[in-house]
Formats: sequence, structure tokens, C-alpha cells
Amino acid sequence: MSPSLSLNPVDDFNALTTYPFMVNALEAGTIIAVLAAVVGWYMVLRRQSFAGHTLSVMAFPGAAGAALAGLPTALGYYLACGAAAVFMRGGRSGSGLGSPGRGYGTETATIATVQTVGLAAGFLFLSLNNAVLGGTETLLFGTFLGVSRGQVLTLLLVAIAALAMVAAATRPLLLETIDPEGARARGLPVAALDLGFLLVLALAVAATSQITGALLVFALLVAPPAAAQQLTMRPGLGLVLSVVFALAVVWLGLGVAYFSIWPVGFYVTSFAFALYLAARLWHTTARRRHRGD
Repeated sequence: MSPSLSLNPVDDFNALTTYPFMVNALEAGTIIAVLAAVVGWYMVLRRQSFAGHTLSVMAFPGAAGAALAGLPTALGYYLACGAAAVFMRGGRSGSGLGSPGRGYGTETATIATVQTVGLAAGFLFLSLNNAVLGGTETLLFGTFLGVSRGQVLTLLLVAIAALAMVAAATRPLLLETIDPEGARARGLPVAALDLGFLLVLALAVAATSQITGALLVFALLVAPPAAAQQLTMRPGLGLVLSVVFALAVVWLGLGVAYFSIWPVGFYVTSFAFALYLAARLWHTTARRRHRGD
């Protein structure tokens, strides 16, 4: 029987944090929300959502392949996503891809090839290892409520490393994203920035996929940042809004799921989609009012 929701927020919060597994889920959800929001904001701005989606797909064969080989599934996530990021950047060498408005034909073909091969490999690994078949749902849709204390600490370390890399390259990365030709003229290593960001994106996807699953990671990577960019294109404010939106989506998803019979992934995805729709509606309305003035 599911816990019942009362009209007292304090009692509901106490009930939500009564069990260690929910505390771990809330902590892990907070970490991945911040990580996905920051990295996803750059991903959406750089128009690399297709690349992010492909990396999330690659988490599936990575975990299944690691389980087949008798290795930790977490290692499979990181290896598969990292290898895919390197291949995608190498496959578009010379196109300068990753910044708005450039060479998308090469990007699309390369990334689509990686995604297709990854899906095929994932299903092959599952068919070869019956022990993994029972965990297919976990690989694809995650297990917020099965997070251990060790996973929370690992996620925290990965998030700190990834966010530190983004912070260290904020200015050149933002310039290369908005004005690639100007960045190249200033002598910035455009290719290195492209590859570096893809690797950071792969790190974020691999870490987040272990909790959300290979399919739901994309909801956190895209919806909150995209909603924030509907409201403002100022980098500082946009990043803050992206983090706030992602935290709201995760916390609401976990809270509502705890008091209902439906899975966390359903609520996280639904809230993320509703958030984007609301931001899009606000943006459209504001633009029409501005034109009317």
C-alpha cells in the first residue's frame, strides 16, 4: 500500500525522508539534476541535442556489454559513452561541428551511425546474457529508488569533476559556441573545445544514466535547459534557471512517485515536458505582446 499524502507539508517531508533509500534517491537526484542542467544548457545552446541523445543510447550497450563481460556496469556506461564521443568528434573532423549553423550533414550521418550500431550491440549483448534480461527495465528506465550510498558518493565526485571542467572553460567554450569563426580567429583551440565538451557530455550522460536509465536521461538533459533558454539567453541567469527547473522536476517526480503507484521516471518525464511547454507558451505570448507594442 502506498503512503498517503496529507495536507501537512512537514509530515509529508518527514514521511518522504523516513527511509534511507529515499534519502539516497533525493541526494542522487539532486546531484544529477545540477549536472544535467549545467551540461545540458551548453548542449542545447550548441545544438547538440542529437549527440546527447545518441550518448544516452550508448549507455544501454555499454552497461549490457559490461554485464556480459563480467565487469561493473558503471564502467560500461563510462567506456561506451566516452568512446562514442571520441568517434563522433573524429567522424566530423574538419567540419568544425558542434557550434550553431555549421556542417550538420556530416554530424547527422556520423551520429546516426553511432546510434544505430549502439542499439544493435545493446540488443545483441542482452540476447547473449540471460542474466541481464531481468534488468532490461533498469537499464532503460533507471532505478532511482535502488541507489546505494556508494553510488551517491561516486556521482558527487563525477559531478564535481565535470562541473569543474565546464567552469574552467566557460569563457572560451561560450565564445566558441556562439561565434566559432571569431573563436578560431582569436586562436582558440576549437577542435579541442568540441572534443572536450563532448567528453564532458559523455561523462554527464554516463553518470546520470545509472540513475535515470538510458532512455530517461534525455529528459533532464534537454527539457530544463531548453525551458530556461525560452525565458532568457543570458548565460548566468539561464544556467541558474536550468538548475532550478531540473531540481524542481526531480524533487517533484520523486515526491509524487513516493505517494503514488506510478514509477518515478513517468513523473520526471511528464513534469519536464510540462515545464518546457509552459516556458514555450510564455515565450510565444511575450513575443506576440512585444510585436503588438
